[in-house]
Amino acid sequence: MPKTPADNDTRRTYWSKQMGLATEFMRAVLDYPVDECGEGFADLRRAVAEAGVQVVFSDTKLVGEIDRIYWLRESLVWDLVAVAREMNQRNWVLKIEDGYRSVDIQQQLGLKENVFDVILERVVWECGGKVPSAELMFRRLSGLVAASAKVGTHISGTAVDISVLSGTEAASRAELDRGGPYLELSELTPMASPFVSEKAARNRRKITAALATHGFVAYPYEFWHYSKGDVYDQYLNDPGTPARFGPVHFDQATGRIEPVDQPESPLHSLEAMQERIERAVASRNG
Repeated sequence: MPKTPADNDTRRTYWSKQMGLATEFMRAVLDYPVDECGEGFADLRRAVAEAGVQVVFSDTKLVGEIDRIYWLRESLVWDLVAVAREMNQRNWVLKIEDGYRSVDIQQQLGLKENVFDVILERVVWECGGKVPSAELMFRRLSGLVAASAKVGTHISGTAVDISVLSGTEAASRAELDRGGPYLELSELTPMASPFVSEKAARNRRKITAALATHGFVAYPYEFWHYSKGDVYDQYLNDPGTPARFGPVHFDQATGRIEPVDQPESPLHSLEAMQERIERAVASRNG
């Protein structure tokens, strides 16, 4: 059924409010204390194989060209294996869409065409067809693609993006309906979006409950993002207690980790944001 003007207005208002709340959330966690514990990383693929649980890993590249890194902090890997085992017991299969990201990957991700341009299109829609300012685009982007290493919990090695499949037999698996696929970037994206079906909302709640059993917290503004032990987790669940894990550089070859210097610094300048807006608009009009 076509959306009515009133429905579009309702959706637009919801999107704008939720993205504003996401920006406020990011500002709050940017100032949240971290006491990095120095725990190392473990290979999630290897752990899954050793545990004998069924897990699917995305075989695509990030934004079409960047290899995904399926490593997390060591203790979280085993927590996630436990989640996957319990999902198998209820005839579900956890699909890992993304794991650790380096600072460079996070920076690239925010400006890639198939992320930036999709978000820009939504912000143009939010603005009634007008091209947004670089400052507004920066704020909207920051709620969906972390704008600094401090708030990019993938960089902490504590976050996973997931989907869930029903059916442990590979030939008959289907993705559980959550109201949209991984990287749906619209008013359907917030976890509590009222614009998804009751079935999709129920699946979101069930999946979140399964992750919460092992300590993973849902990011309120993306229905696929879960993390543990980082600034999101502590801010939402145990305010005042420093996070155990902060953003780090991680070397897969040596296993070495090193805290990121100046993790609060923006990954993108307003000048770069303006240039990307202009390039996207020129491409769209060209």
